[in-house]
Amino acid sequence: MIGVVSNPNQSAVVKEFFELFKTPWEFYCPAQVYDVVLVSADQVPEVKAKLLIVCGAGTKSIDARIGTVAGERQHGAILSDENLTLPVFGCLQKLAKTNDGTALVMTGTEIAGVKIKAGNCTVIRLGYDLFDEVQVLLTAGQPIENAHIPTLEIHIKMLRNWILGEGIPLLEIPPAPSGHSFTVCLTHDIDFVGIRNHKFDHTMWGFLYRSTIGAIRKFLRGRLRLAHLFATWRAAASLPFVYLGWLRDFWEPFAWYLAAEEGLPATYFLIPFKGRAGERVAGLHASRRAAAYDLNDISQWIAPLKAAGCELGVHGIDAWHSVEKGRAELARIKEISGEPNVGVRMHWLLQDANSVSVLERSGYAYDSTVGYNETIGYRAGTSQVFRPFGAKKILELPLHIQDGAMFYPQRLNLSEQEAAKRCHALIDNANKFGGVLTIIWHDRSHAPERFWGDFYVRLIQEIKSFGPWFTTASQAVGWFQKRRDVRFERLVGDTGVRAISDSAGTEWALPLNLRVYWPSEKSHGRPSSPPPVFKDLPWDGMNAFEFSPTSNPCLNCS
Repeated sequence: MIGVVSNPNQSAVVKEFFELFKTPWEFYCPAQVYDVVLVSADQVPEVKAKLLIVCGAGTKSIDARIGTVAGERQHGAILSDENLTLPVFGCLQKLAKTNDGTALVMTGTEIAGVKIKAGNCTVIRLGYDLFDEVQVLLTAGQPIENAHIPTLEIHIKMLRNWILGEGIPLLEIPPAPSGHSFTVCLTHDIDFVGIRNHKFDHTMWGFLYRSTIGAIRKFLRGRLRLAHLFATWRAAASLPFVYLGWLRDFWEPFAWYLAAEEGLPATYFLIPFKGRAGERVAGLHASRRAAAYDLNDISQWIAPLKAAGCELGVHGIDAWHSVEKGRAELARIKEISGEPNVGVRMHWLLQDANSVSVLERSGYAYDSTVGYNETIGYRAGTSQVFRPFGAKKILELPLHIQDGAMFYPQRLNLSEQEAAKRCHALIDNANKFGGVLTIIWHDRSHAPERFWGDFYVRLIQEIKSFGPWFTTASQAVGWFQKRRDVRFERLVGDTGVRAISDSAGTEWALPLNLRVYWPSEKSHGRPSSPPPVFKDLPWDGMNAFEFSPTSNPCLNCS
């Protein structure tokens, strides 16, 4: 059991952090015994724990006793713990001097964290506040230059390493279902359902330019294959016959995605109303946000999509700022989907500080708007589903890989080789840390003039080789809710804990894993140390699970 002593205004972020690092913890009680005590408050209590972690800039009451002397302060830094890189965004207090301590975390050549032996207790003094950093990640998010770093997962890994490095057993529920190392959500934002709806508007003229003059330029720069150059010319030439209904609409998305994702469920976010650009939309081209299709135009695809296990969500217009309009948009999608729980992703990823509260009051089951338009990666520093601050029920499914962010000339403008390299890094992180890898591939990205479909198929095949759980957004969020429903209780008369699920008896898509770490020998808590021994026990929540550091874990059927 970890005891936490935080500042009074940090209770919400502490609770959310330990939903992501799902391990037994409680706010510190002087009458209880802890193996680990984690302190962000200025006043550090006298404890008998094996490991005391004190974090935060400024003077702490323990500093004089352990011999740490504060150095220069700065706002934001890049830290390193051997082969881990960790950006911090708040105040960092460098440590100018330590007595008999071992440097644990560095910023350049200066110390940002130190480990000190104090009698039978190991003290780790960090110059940054863990909980303040988590709050920044889950609210403002990371700047684009840090997008590639799963910062929150690294915070968790470092804390886990330090605990296990002191030979302390640990119970954890990792953020991936039993039998899989991570989860994947394939999602599609449906802004267009065909070019047939666009006659003599900016979309049609833009397509004709990009498929003729623009295509030649891309070909000459080596960014378009010869076969695709001819294909885009053919598409442009066929446009009159598409309008007449004599030829297939090459922008129609559903048949292509059902074939490319055969056997894999996907989530389609549909714009609920035709011709509504939305309110409070900034920019010169705000009117272009309006969709040219009506849901009745695609009614024939609803049954095939649902038969394939796919999910329909709201691609919201004004739901991010208006409860009334959010409810209307939700009702429109519920009408065609027939599902009671429907999620949302805002068109153009619009949101503000009040959006989560608005979406929750509107009745959405989840949101999947937190991500970047300009790049790919971890805006919230994590691939885990989390509860945004200020929300009571709604959960956030962050997004990570977006086709347009990678390939648009105005954004990253990556070659396919460069994009594959960046995607591989995110896949590798998902395999190591768990969570949900959420991918957006837009409606017409497979078609002329983009031709991003082949890349998408290869991306899916690479992901498949890791054996993840492919599922819809609702199911992924539901699984994480089951994980959140687990609570830990102390065993009476023992130092162990009991895991109990508050959702026992309800249907679980896949079991959780109860991961039990038994450090075979004391290490230094560094990433380069041999990986600790652990055992995964699949658990469906039906029976209580008891874990004691003095005995083997067991499922209690009583």
